[in-house]
Amino acid sequence: MSTLKIAIQKSGRLNEDSIQILKDCGISINNGNDQLKASASNFPLEVLYLRNSDIPQYLIDGVVDAAIVGDNLLVEKGKNIEVAEKLGFSKCKVSVAVPKNFQYNSVKDLDGLRIATSYPNTVLDFFNSKNVTVDLHQISGSVEIAPNIGLADAIVDIVSSGSTLFKNNLKEVEVIFKSEAVLAISPKITTENKAILNKLQFRIQSVLRARKSKYILMNVPNDKIELINKILPVLKSPTVMPLAQEGWSSVHTVIEEDRFWDVIDQLKEAGAEGILVCPIEKMVL
Repeated sequence: MSTLKIAIQKSGRLNEDSIQILKDCGISINNGNDQLKASASNFPLEVLYLRNSDIPQYLIDGVVDAAIVGDNLLVEKGKNIEVAEKLGFSKCKVSVAVPKNFQYNSVKDLDGLRIATSYPNTVLDFFNSKNVTVDLHQISGSVEIAPNIGLADAIVDIVSSGSTLFKNNLKEVEVIFKSEAVLAISPKITTENKAILNKLQFRIQSVLRARKSKYILMNVPNDKIELINKILPVLKSPTVMPLAQEGWSSVHTVIEEDRFWDVIDQLKEAGAEGILVCPIEKMVL
């Protein structure tokens, strides 16, 4: 039987989140300390732990069939690689930052200046699109210190919380694009392995839907059920079951996380009581 080879980051936050989503998909990975390759015991999957910046080339060459990788790396090194699924974690921005005392009005203020970055292709594409010429300094690691040591006038780097910029006396002035972890596919994946990937993607989609939703149960007066139904953003229709107390029913449904509190407020105003909220482990449609 064929085995799907998937690459994930060797270490760091993206590594932890990648392993977690595979576990949430019911995949048991037999990996020990410092292993560069590990197999799943209950799914035709082999995980390769690779340096993050190398993953796009492994996809292009067909060494791996798929990867969980930051979208920012695909923009930089693998624009033609297909993205099968956005995964919703490891979110960040690729941004332009300058020293706090830099009087910045527009991207034109950077014309002719020195830009330090680990993303040369992304930087050149961005500034060329703005008709701005920059002096590019490609470095790896600790990009944020470049202005402080006189290497560059500004930087382009990934930004999450912004704390690293703050510590290095920098400010974000342009967001080139927003990035997150994605499930990417090698252009050389075989038909057999694509079928395995489709099964994995189905599991991932079920996990992601569950992460974005809450299961709620509430007690509702029977004469308020129609009003409650109009409020609820449900998949099809809520489950309604009579309670032992005459004139009341228990209503069960699913609410999306980003609408949760607004909907809860409306339900309370409409007469719902005893609202119980439960997490959802999987959500298969």
